[in-house]
Amino acid sequence: MHKDVDTMQDLATKVVRWQAAHGRNDLPWQNTRDPYRIWLSEIMLQQTQVVTVLDYFSKFLERFPDVAALAHASLDDVLSSWSGLGYYSRARNLHRCAVEVVEVHQGIFPPSAEVLQTLTGIGRSTAAAIASLCHGERVAILDGNVKRVLTRFLGFGADLAVMANERQLWDAATKLLPDVDLQTTMPRYTQGMMDLGATVCSTKKPQCEKCPLAESCVARAEGLPERYPVRTRTLKRSAQTLWMLWAQTEDQAVWLSKRPTPGVWAGLYCLPLFEDRAALEAAVPVDHRLKLTDWPSFVHVLTHKDLHLHPVRIELPVGFMVQADGFSAWHANAAWPALGLPAPVRKLLQQT
Repeated sequence: MHKDVDTMQDLATKVVRWQAAHGRNDLPWQNTRDPYRIWLSEIMLQQTQVVTVLDYFSKFLERFPDVAALAHASLDDVLSSWSGLGYYSRARNLHRCAVEVVEVHQGIFPPSAEVLQTLTGIGRSTAAAIASLCHGERVAILDGNVKRVLTRFLGFGADLAVMANERQLWDAATKLLPDVDLQTTMPRYTQGMMDLGATVCSTKKPQCEKCPLAESCVARAEGLPERYPVRTRTLKRSAQTLWMLWAQTEDQAVWLSKRPTPGVWAGLYCLPLFEDRAALEAAVPVDHRLKLTDWPSFVHVLTHKDLHLHPVRIELPVGFMVQADGFSAWHANAAWPALGLPAPVRKLLQQT
């Protein structure tokens, strides 16, 4: 690291001023100190773009207006409202966390980041975001956007794949926090750091001319902002081929199986999945196998895996059973849209 962080007392002041004048101030989870809304937005925004979250956030709040409503809902109901947003472990953890808040904390989110981290699905950065935005606690966040801003500003070239280096960046982030009028400055500073990373200090072609920290930024002085942050460990991608049995009745009821946990689309309702076409055929009554019709295959991209999906459709008489893992049943045409379905499955079924 090229700088002595103790000498940079004006960073927080610059970020706070910039956020008030140029930051994002009109998002639906801003201008509030409601921990429920802040928490919900933080979880939804993990690995998901703001434009996608905007629509889901408002609809989710309509269905679950507070933590008690979310805690008392069924997991199937929560997964249904989350359907299409992806990364479904977030929804499962969200529901579990709501239950914990209601049962352990009497329906009130703990005010401190330290206690918030004891709740399911809330890590150090998310806990700090809630505590700083809602209660003005002097704690640092370190999500992807903030890592990018800080490593560039500090010239922090250590490999963040090494845990000791990430701890060092956490220490630096904490030293840079505001230390006066925290109830006012901490929410603005936390939001400002996120806004800088999201709108100015972008991964590629950062707009350094618009950045309030440009004059003191090591990466800008070096002319190599895109060099930061450094993370050598990359996630290995894998691929999997799956065959999907799309069985329907004449009145458009669909045969769906609830996916096991853990696994792909855990806890969601899905068309039965098979490793190959022969296994799929074996799940259908022998005298109906000639009715199987192959639909165009496609690739669905998950975080660490590409799913090569092969839908095969068949119409079966009412009452026929399909062999599939887990709890399986026919779901009426009016009922399946309300279930938690993987995005590609929902898209397929909507074609009928």
